[in-house]
Amino acid sequence: MNNRNFGKVALLLGGRSAEREISLDSGKAVLAALQASGVDAHPFDPAEQSMEALLQQKFDRAYIALHGRYGEDGTVQGALELMGLPYTGSGVMASALAMDKWRTKLVWQAAGITTPNYMILNADSDFSEVVKTLGLPLIIKPSHEGSTIGLSKVILEKDLPDAYQLAAKYDPLVLAEAFVDGVELTAAILGDTPLPLVRIEVAGDLYDYQAKYLSDDTQYFCPSGLPDGETKAIQAQALHAHRVLGCEDWGRVDLILDKSGTAYFLEANTSPGMTSHSLVPMAANEAGISFEDLVMRILALSYVE
Repeated sequence: MNNRNFGKVALLLGGRSAEREISLDSGKAVLAALQASGVDAHPFDPAEQSMEALLQQKFDRAYIALHGRYGEDGTVQGALELMGLPYTGSGVMASALAMDKWRTKLVWQAAGITTPNYMILNADSDFSEVVKTLGLPLIIKPSHEGSTIGLSKVILEKDLPDAYQLAAKYDPLVLAEAFVDGVELTAAILGDTPLPLVRIEVAGDLYDYQAKYLSDDTQYFCPSGLPDGETKAIQAQALHAHRVLGCEDWGRVDLILDKSGTAYFLEANTSPGMTSHSLVPMAANEAGISFEDLVMRILALSYVE
């Protein structure tokens, strides 16, 4: 496709979520790739300009590099739909659903997709009953945040109230999830194709914000080192988990493979990180797709005749 056919492209980055700084990093990398590929792309931060400025500035489509609320949760997608501007990634429903970890679990459970057992927490929850039901350790997290913001691993029951308070700072809807001991994996999806799996090893015992963005000790393996048959089975499950939420075009599904070989699906990401060191570009590179080519393929999936 002639890159000029995309017209004037707004690269949406930054935004108002707790993941703003990560989005700025993703956006800068994507913008550089678009411009290097000859696309007439310009940065647009919804936290600094109103959405109607997209029409005033005569943009033809949007590349979404926003993460978290007000960008990955269906709100921006809905505004773009109303304006008639094509955009990258999943639509309104899938974006909203995937951003909500509780409702994602409900859909996955209905579709027979394995996900860790959980309970909804609030200020009146009986934490002893939570531990009795789910056991220890527990993962405590806000339902509507990404990048493991507000997430804690609770090993002792006495630490559960503090973990709840931390998560509740970000979201009134808090999940307590049974901890699954196993191999941390992520499965990127591009179009209808699962990309090679990435296996993640952390120096500590939790793949949290520190391990993702600040630590030099986190290791990533792509290919994952799993047997081919097991890899293909997990990729197929990940594609199904992506599709059953209504997700389109591209994304990432995170999971843990326990010691018995069961894949427990944790969450879906409809606008994953897109720096040159992020997980989707890492998987694409293993599949022979350069960062610039990956960015252009994602943009091409937004194309409407």
